[in-house]
Amino acid sequence: QVQLVESGGGLVQAGGSLRLSCATSERTFSTYYMGWFRQAPGKEREFVAAITWSGGRTDYVDSAKGRFTISRDNAKNTVYLQMNSLKPEDTALYYCAAGTVGPTRWRYGDSYTYWGQGTQVTVSS
Repeated sequence: QVQLVESGGGLVQAGGSLRLSCATSERTFSTYYMGWFRQAPGKEREFVAAITWSGGRTDYVDSAKGRFTISRDNAKNTVYLQMNSLKPEDTALYYCAAGTVGPTRWRYGDSYTYWGQGTQVTVSS
């Protein structure tokens, strides 16, 4: 069982930045594709970003392109989501997820095997 622990959420004003982290003690972390998803109240869970095991390929939802950056440090078993120019519509509970399915399906939540508990991001206007 892979345990994922997110951190770094909080309250920030519009235009501000946050860096989310997702850490695990799983020694096979480097073999997993990693994704970030978010869910706002009353809305469905939404794909935000994903990254290959090597970090060589990334993908973003259109609303995050140019503002968010996903990265990973396999030596630290951690994946990050740097979020800049935050907007009120970015307010949501953010989850990280680990899976072994490749980029063709990594935008779909059911492609991931393990999930963290989530970290709340609130952006005030």
